[in-house]
Amino acid sequence: MTSIEPRSRVIETTLGPIHVSEVGEGVPLVLMHGGGPGASALANYRANLPAFAGYRVILPDQPGFGGSYRPTEADLAERSITEITVDAMIQTLDELAVDTYHLLGNSLGGAAALGMAIAQPDRVTKLVLMAPGGGWAPINTPLPTEGQKEMFRYYNGEGPTVKKMKNFIRVMVANPKQFDDAEVQARYEASLDEGHIEFYHRYNAAFAKRGGMDPLWKDLDRIKADTLLLWGRDDRTITLDGAGLMLKHIRKVQMHVFGGCGHWVQVERKADFERLVADFLAPEEA
Repeated sequence: MTSIEPRSRVIETTLGPIHVSEVGEGVPLVLMHGGGPGASALANYRANLPAFAGYRVILPDQPGFGGSYRPTEADLAERSITEITVDAMIQTLDELAVDTYHLLGNSLGGAAALGMAIAQPDRVTKLVLMAPGGGWAPINTPLPTEGQKEMFRYYNGEGPTVKKMKNFIRVMVANPKQFDDAEVQARYEASLDEGHIEFYHRYNAAFAKRGGMDPLWKDLDRIKADTLLLWGRDDRTITLDGAGLMLKHIRKVQMHVFGGCGHWVQVERKADFERLVADFLAPEEA
């Protein structure tokens, strides 16, 4: 990777503008971020970028997040956030002249990654999913989960506070002590964008009306890509007990579970995450 400083551009789609950051050259690797307060592609993955040297790393901000457009109430009434995101991402990758690509996503971004791999299975060469929404159906876990409740709570009531951000992080990870006050403050400040706050209220209302994430698990058998599942054993947002559907129905799948790890695998187990993904994405020997 010649430079770790991302190149930034905005792609115009029929839905609205999508902000994209790119780093490096080579085989395209698309990273789809999660959906927590203030999330964006770079916020989720910036610390991991050096591990992906040798790839053209593409980091889109999904609709509603970062520098991308905010879906309206009418948009969310017509289609789910995952359907909207899949449409926007397909248009974005077409505009970037990306035909086939590796794809990695976690949580809400994992749902989008599943949707993309289901919609256009021949374009996704390898798929990495970290506790993805939509491909998961809980067995013994009441809904909403503890992590989902904390996300809903964050923007409601008196609105965002540092205390709420601390509570949010506490639920997202197995060991919140790894986040110092400066990191908590930075995540809190990133969550204060007024447009994002307004979107989150619309998104939460639409999410409740639809009864949760799209049931992508019904179409898992359409995925053709080699797939790696990564999961924190102590995830309280998208819990491990629902992973069986993906292990059963994705054709070429393997899984690694991290003990002592919550929802943010790429943060909590950074070195192991990077090693496993690098090994999985490496070209197979002839």
